[in-house]
Amino acid sequence: MNNKFKKLIVSIFLDAIGFIPFLPFDLFWAPVSGYIMTKMYKGKEGKIAGFVSFVEEILPFDFIPTFTIMWIYSYMIKKRKNENIIEAE
Repeated sequence: MNNKFKKLIVSIFLDAIGFIPFLPFDLFWAPVSGYIMTKMYKGKEGKIAGFVSFVEEILPFDFIPTFTIMWIYSYMIKKRKNENIIEAE
C-alpha cells in the first residue's frame, strides 16, 4: 500500500474522530484537527484546509469530512489540473 492510500485511510479515521458529537471533545479536537491538517497537507492549501477544519470542528454540528475532501482535492482534482496544464504547454 503506497503513501497516498495510507493518507486516505488516516483521513477517513480522522474524520470519524471528528464526528463524535460531544461538545467538550470538540473544543479539544478543533485545534488538534487544524494542526494535523496543516502537517498532512503542506503549503497554502494545507493552511487553508487547517483553518477550515478548525472552524468546522468547533461548530456544534460537524458533519463535513474535511480530511477526506482534502485528500480528494490533493490526489484527484489537483493532479488532473496539473496534468491539463502540462498538456497545454
